[in-house]
Amino acid sequence: MSLVLRECRQLGEVPAEAWDALHDGANPFVRYAFLSGLEQHGCLRPDWGWSPLHLTLWDGDELVGAAPGYLKSNSHGEFVFDHAWARAYVRYGQDYYPKWLCAVPYSPVTGPRLLAKTASARQALLEAMPALVERRQLSSAHVNFHRADEDVGFDEAWLARSDLQYHWRNDAGWVDFDAFLAAMDHKHRKNIRQERSKVLRAGVRVRALDGHTASASDLDTMFGFYLKTFHEYGNSPALTPEFLHHLAREMPRQLVLFLAEREGEPIAGALCLRGADTLYGRYWGGANLPGLHFETCYYQGIEYCLREGLHYFEPGAQGEHKIARGFLPTPVRSRHWIADPGFRTALADWCAEEQRALQQHADALVLHGPFRQE
Repeated sequence: MSLVLRECRQLGEVPAEAWDALHDGANPFVRYAFLSGLEQHGCLRPDWGWSPLHLTLWDGDELVGAAPGYLKSNSHGEFVFDHAWARAYVRYGQDYYPKWLCAVPYSPVTGPRLLAKTASARQALLEAMPALVERRQLSSAHVNFHRADEDVGFDEAWLARSDLQYHWRNDAGWVDFDAFLAAMDHKHRKNIRQERSKVLRAGVRVRALDGHTASASDLDTMFGFYLKTFHEYGNSPALTPEFLHHLAREMPRQLVLFLAEREGEPIAGALCLRGADTLYGRYWGGANLPGLHFETCYYQGIEYCLREGLHYFEPGAQGEHKIARGFLPTPVRSRHWIADPGFRTALADWCAEEQRALQQHADALVLHGPFRQE
């Protein structure tokens, strides 16, 4: 097998069916429709720091490996925070940007990053990343939110970082929400019931929709809630209404919306994506009503998973308040190849200290779980 590496400045250079043949379809974020939709519908712009530069590996005319990649001129939308690294790099006398990132834009979701048909193709992709950095005279290469089973390919030159997210998982085989609550201690069970009761007494009802059942008006309403949240926090929204309609059209089964309504009028919404066994919560927006955020973003998602037989629910990055609602600390990982050997050595010590502190924090969080101890 004679492998040829190519850099692609847009996903349109690769046939959709060839890209999707490299993964099992379980994770919606690495699907061609999702990644190409970001490019086609104005979600990725160089002035926002995102310039597509995907790695592809070919055996003749056959695509045998690929890694979604981007040249980054900032660290916006990554969720693995390296701003301190960038400042230190400048003090060190070098430019940190541009760098190269293997990830899914705006999506702190664990999934496959080295898409390949064979182990040798996967390793060739990994070895191509430092070569790309040196060829383009970049500062570094980064692989964010990769799966645990991809760790084996990284050698010691790739610095390892970890963080915590809060995920729901149905290891106990709960069949409905009452069974889920029954596994909790009295205090947490009572608090959740009170939160849900407040929303119900306020006259709120929630509709669960997918790309097949959501109308154009529903999609536009959800996009309005998305904009509202970003504007309230002073952030710039990256997604476009065209991208949301694209997801409904191209990935109808994977797109899941929860729209909360009162007296027939939508007052809040949550946008999720569905994988083979996981629901991924992505965006929310809505009215300031007691319990409405928890109902729309968490409890409706849990009920959906129980109803649909999904095993996991990842409601997004950060948020220790999720623990009390049944989402437990779960490690997520990233890898980083720094071109300058001296700076890489200094960061290795920094990463080791960060890992020790994170483990201590995770051990402490275990003591605050909501479930009854057997």
